[in-house]
Amino acid sequence: MSPPVKRISSDEKLPPAADIVIIGAGIAGCSAAYALARKGHSVALLDKGNVCGEQSSRNWGWCRQQNRDLRELPLAMHSVAMWDSLNEELGADTGFRRTGLIYVTRNPAELAEWEAWINRAREFQFHSRILSAAEAKAMTPGSTEDWIGGLHSPSDGRAEPAMAGPTIAEGARKHGATIHQDCAVRGLEISAGRVSGVVTEKGRIGASAVLCAGGAWASLFCRNEGLRLAQACVKSTSFFTEPAEEVTPGGLAMSDVTIRRRLDGGYTVGLSGRGLLEITPQGLLYSRQFWPMFKKRRAKLKFSLGRGFFSGPQSFTRWKLDQTSPFERMRTLDPPPDPALVRMGLDRLGEVYPVFKTLKVAQSWGGLIDCTPDAVPVISAVDSLPGLFLSTGFSGHGFGTGPGAGRLAADLIAGDTPIVDPHPYRYSRMIDGTDLGAPGMM
Repeated sequence: MSPPVKRISSDEKLPPAADIVIIGAGIAGCSAAYALARKGHSVALLDKGNVCGEQSSRNWGWCRQQNRDLRELPLAMHSVAMWDSLNEELGADTGFRRTGLIYVTRNPAELAEWEAWINRAREFQFHSRILSAAEAKAMTPGSTEDWIGGLHSPSDGRAEPAMAGPTIAEGARKHGATIHQDCAVRGLEISAGRVSGVVTEKGRIGASAVLCAGGAWASLFCRNEGLRLAQACVKSTSFFTEPAEEVTPGGLAMSDVTIRRRLDGGYTVGLSGRGLLEITPQGLLYSRQFWPMFKKRRAKLKFSLGRGFFSGPQSFTRWKLDQTSPFERMRTLDPPPDPALVRMGLDRLGEVYPVFKTLKVAQSWGGLIDCTPDAVPVISAVDSLPGLFLSTGFSGHGFGTGPGAGRLAADLIAGDTPIVDPHPYRYSRMIDGTDLGAPGMM
């Protein structure tokens, strides 16, 4: 079942032209539309389904700097600072609260890894701290575990995925952007070797720049345009509970399970690292690039050969611009949750917090996390096709870094000084033989 998402209206007519067309109205696309519209550009934000109908409303809602891959840390730091001012800027609530984030563990190797990360993160002027066993216990009142230590970042926060993206999209509209839902982009219009617009199921929009922020669908879209983009998708399961006693004001990561306090008094619960990896044509195509990540993450994954081999974003299919596209045949990715993972999450919570032994699930859902081989997103121009830009492959980190990612994409498109060094996010690393290595912290 889909999580409840704030619904917003669409603009009645497609514009004949815009400075920038954005494909995909998840958090990355909405944030880019907001940043570009504030810069004074005309923007058309398009989605094949509803704004934030897929992974941007199905995540944990963490706005995190702590334990980020160091290549992502500057973007995460800028993003949290942007989250801090968004409610006031927008005149509406995204659900963001700077409530801190806690990790606790019973694993000495994990604690050592966190300590090493802290030492390196100081190079970026970011400060979180290692918790002693006593401090970890004190910060998890009511827990039964004998933690050996933990990690705490008081500057991290949380927001509400069902609210945030649509609220940012409405903010973009206040600055002149138009929003078009149930309007799939079938492909690019190219003139004299560069992008000149898009062809949608409802007509053409002229544009000198197009940003593809299509999440799990981005690689399929690029492949139909003759471009390689190494992506793989993992099916995840999350759920939220009925209102319950507050044991943490923000996010808490424990062995196997995470919780995030919600505005409604319940908790969003995630199963860290667990999910389903379907064998698909796209996965086989990019298997060599993903091998280091696979070796590092496979212990917690299940595997199957399912419908994804023949349909959906990881299948092999081609279409012409005057034909119905895969994006029209599947408006919203809505995979079912894994009941075994929901039970595992509830059981684990009851073990750690006896007060949660009778906690009930209010709603559960599945999602599809789009990953890159190094777990770092692609936010970049595509040099071989002037006018095309990408913002995708967020590898489960896209919600928290959404505002910064949107601003970085807007800076690149507008030719302005980038908010952070764009080099780690360049598209060229996917195709030029760069050794992507294994992913860093997750």
